[in-house]
Amino acid sequence: MLRACAIRYGTSWDKSLPYAEFSYNSSYQASLKKSSFEALYGRRCRTPLFWNQTGEKQVFGPDLIRDAEQQIKMVCENLRVAQSRQKSYADVRRRDLTFKVDDFVYLKVSPMRGIRRKAGTKIIGPFKIVERKGEVAYKLELPSNLFGIHNVFYVSQLKKCLRVPEEQPPLEGLDEDLTYTEHPVKILETSEKVTRNRRVKMCRVQWKHHTEYEATWEREEELRATYPGLFANHL
Repeated sequence: MLRACAIRYGTSWDKSLPYAEFSYNSSYQASLKKSSFEALYGRRCRTPLFWNQTGEKQVFGPDLIRDAEQQIKMVCENLRVAQSRQKSYADVRRRDLTFKVDDFVYLKVSPMRGIRRKAGTKIIGPFKIVERKGEVAYKLELPSNLFGIHNVFYVSQLKKCLRVPEEQPPLEGLDEDLTYTEHPVKILETSEKVTRNRRVKMCRVQWKHHTEYEATWEREEELRATYPGLFANHL
């Protein structure tokens, strides 16, 4: 919903946030079996189209408290059912990941600076596991240039190394907090996205620490504002 607003309204996208909030709060929620507005206030949300069809009723005194308690119980029960359903879906898809001491693993690091984070994580290493810490963390043997980094990581930050390379790739541009500065290096192609009332120019760009396969589509106006030099050699 927010992405659609950003594309349609461009730089003034933040002005559409109240409408997005209204749409979300007045929309039917499967987990609640009603809208969040109705769950909170006990009636449907008024709109210009349904001003007199909100199903209001007058409730006073003890009846008001009893009605509120019933609403809370019903919402809690619906949430428990929804959470149980989501957990069952997650359990089916979940695969427990475990490693052993002396295994080699890759470490996932993320870009924290740059126009977009959707370029995704990259992996560095591999590094040797020297100790297991509890059920979900491992201590790694890091090289000397990463001496200042805490060397215990959660399993979600690790990826199994199936074959240890003879030489480890250099760790270029990596900061002490295991982040790196990301920026686009090349425009691969351009396109136009047509919305209801405007055309948005888009560029497919390759990022410094990623391959062409991992290229992402970005708005041209944002790229020109942040990286004007990117267009110097692009015809």
